[in-house]
Amino acid sequence: MIENRPVATFVAHLTLLIGVIVIGLPLYLTFVASTHTAEAIVQQVPMPLVPGDNFLESYRLALFGGETRTGGTLPPAGSMMLVSLITALVIAVGKIAISLLSAFAVVYFRFPLRGLVFWMIFVTLMLPVEVRILPTYKVVSDLGMLNSYAGLTIPLIASATATFLFRQFFLTVPDELVEAARIDGAGPMRFFKDVLLPLSTTSIAALFVIQFIYGWNQYLWPLLMTTSEDMYPVVMGIKRMLATSDAATEWNAVMATAILAMIPPALVVILMQKWFVKGLVDSEK
Repeated sequence: MIENRPVATFVAHLTLLIGVIVIGLPLYLTFVASTHTAEAIVQQVPMPLVPGDNFLESYRLALFGGETRTGGTLPPAGSMMLVSLITALVIAVGKIAISLLSAFAVVYFRFPLRGLVFWMIFVTLMLPVEVRILPTYKVVSDLGMLNSYAGLTIPLIASATATFLFRQFFLTVPDELVEAARIDGAGPMRFFKDVLLPLSTTSIAALFVIQFIYGWNQYLWPLLMTTSEDMYPVVMGIKRMLATSDAATEWNAVMATAILAMIPPALVVILMQKWFVKGLVDSEK
């Protein structure tokens, strides 16, 4: 029997409504600003709270760049979003692939110092990119990978967290499955491909969402790695738009670029929401 608790229901809905307003209001203001001219945003106090009629021009300027009304030049957000998309996909897929294989090796293969190897991987959680950024940059520079997708992705492609999560999942797989696969003549990689990967689908989907957003939002590492405009990700592009020259900032184009930059990760979360939630909360193995 479900109890009717109107007060608790009201409080829960009120809390949810407040949360939606706190999160949604800045997004709405960003969208509204992207539909007005830069002059209207700066000169009108308070800023207009309803969409304007400069939508197409603002988004055209944001996507393709070009000369602004104040004499400045904006970089094209379209090419920067492509760089961000490729970088995010490579980082997400690479992290998952390497983590799956490393967790598979640690759990199912017997070799000397296996436990030490796993803990060495796990200890790298204490050394994020920000801590090891100078030696990593030196290595990447010596290998000639500056201003390249390899330099943007390879240093970020390993994940101790994902390895740990897959290891914990593989430990829950019944030993009977391993024995059945061995009796059927399946080798290690056949067992990995036909048994472990299908069982790991939801975990892979959840990690893909997290790692895609992580790769898409990278700023510090690309800031050091890239000096060529055609390799700038969109997060760096937004910062460039705020300091393009002595000309006034084109706030409408900046806000339009911010809205465009939100779309790919939002689509990934929306399209994979079911798998993402199931991968985080599903305990049935």
